[in-house]
Amino acid sequence: MGITLVRVPVDALEDFTFRAFVAMGVSEDEARYCTRGLMQSELRTLPGQGQGVRRLPVYRERINNGWIIPGAPFEIVKESPALALVDGHNGLGSVVAQKSMLLAIEKAKISGIGTVVVRNSTHFGSSAVPARLAVEQDMIGVAMTNAGPEMAPWGAASGVVGTNPWGIAAPSGSGFPVVLDIALTTAGKGMMQWYQREGKKMPLDWALTPDGEETDDPAAAMKGALLGIGQYKGYGLAMLTDVLTGVLGGGGFGLVPYSNPAKQDVSHLMIAIDINWFMPVEEFKARMDSFIGDIKAAKKRPGVDEILVPGEIDHRREQDYRQNGARLDAVIFDQLAELAQKLNIDFPFAREVVSA
Repeated sequence: MGITLVRVPVDALEDFTFRAFVAMGVSEDEARYCTRGLMQSELRTLPGQGQGVRRLPVYRERINNGWIIPGAPFEIVKESPALALVDGHNGLGSVVAQKSMLLAIEKAKISGIGTVVVRNSTHFGSSAVPARLAVEQDMIGVAMTNAGPEMAPWGAASGVVGTNPWGIAAPSGSGFPVVLDIALTTAGKGMMQWYQREGKKMPLDWALTPDGEETDDPAAAMKGALLGIGQYKGYGLAMLTDVLTGVLGGGGFGLVPYSNPAKQDVSHLMIAIDINWFMPVEEFKARMDSFIGDIKAAKKRPGVDEILVPGEIDHRREQDYRQNGARLDAVIFDQLAELAQKLNIDFPFAREVVSA
């Protein structure tokens, strides 16, 4: 049972995404932030990971229901030269997250490091998006968020903490930044749905049945809790991510995020580190390249052709998509065509099927 993919030009997809947000009642300024977030995710992540333009119909539903508020205040509740506490007032999570990282960057220019904790936000997409904003300013970016309680604490059978993604990005001289973009679960339910549609079994360390048993059946796993990366280590990292976001920021944590559709109560942490405070940026990049060289020169395991660093395969995917067109799941393609009709905007794409 295969999954059909459809090729679409990247520039046209970006323009469509922007126009869709504007048609939903989002200002052009906020639509640019949201488009940046969805397009980066679409170009750099696997289709089964559940990010990217597939979230456009979800945005429309949440905006129409008043669950996300375009134009919500970006309130700096408290700040110092290096720190800030932000209230997102249930605004567009991608906008809140990116503005918070930009605030952290401005503070890092003053203090060497800027840290912003955010409460009362919503889903912000890929954590790499705000993290990479820091790289554009020759800084290191760290972005974390909590999420709905899908992960079972080690030894538990039900979810209490979220996938709680991390994005950490650092510049290099190798033509692309090193970017760690991960959830703290071994996999997410988007990948499980992908396996289910393909009629494949999944690895046993991804999720549990509702009774707390490990399973390779994605259908059973969709009803149960996710497992953390590295067993108890992923759970520990996820719990402490909740501490650094929701607990510290006075927002939702644990069972609270996404429990009420009308108030997602998601919390974030944004950190920008000014490399120039420590050393000239070019020296840092040279040291990064030396480190990358050591990694790539390591002895390879049998059957391994190349050793990659974090973000490298994502960079290659983005370059391929920009040159040859993005590949959308045909189901998502049809949903976007339907969305265009509902929003009364043009959908300028032919159904060009490519192999998965």
